[in-house]
Amino acid sequence: MLKIYDSAYALYISDDKPRSIFEIPGAKRVAIETASFSKYAGFTGVRLGWTVVPKQLLFSDGFPVAKDFNRIVCTCFNGASNISQAGGLACLSPEGLEAMQEVIGFYKENTKIIVETFNSLGFKVEILEKTHTWLLHLEVVSDLAVKVSSGSVHSVTGRMSWKPADDSSSFTN
Repeated sequence: MLKIYDSAYALYISDDKPRSIFEIPGAKRVAIETASFSKYAGFTGVRLGWTVVPKQLLFSDGFPVAKDFNRIVCTCFNGASNISQAGGLACLSPEGLEAMQEVIGFYKENTKIIVETFNSLGFKVEILEKTHTWLLHLEVVSDLAVKVSSGSVHSVTGRMSWKPADDSSSFTN
């Protein structure tokens, strides 16, 4: 079984948990890892990232997955623009790494403020362990579904009412 791991939020991990799937013993034989600068360097839309396909990852006949992956990528993609690559290299400089840590700290502080504010209003909000992603628990008073994550509300249209999960007061959007 092949596992594909997106480590886009790796720099948000603030404890000793693995930031890369390859920190887990045996992963190089079963996994591919992707990452990008979009989440921690503000490169959303620039589409500059990377994929790690270890040499130890083999098809059942022993042929390296990396060789086929390389052929597919080289056939379908001509590479990132020079300016994008220069930006990526700047992110990896000591100054760039420090700046990215500052951005992450800013996002984590915003998360704390958002969660405290919702909790003070009677909503149940939780932060996913060691991340900046937060979940707002709502009791939906209609047949519409609401998903809130990282401060974004997805797929809410029309008129609906909701209330905090443990509160009887409600308001309409």
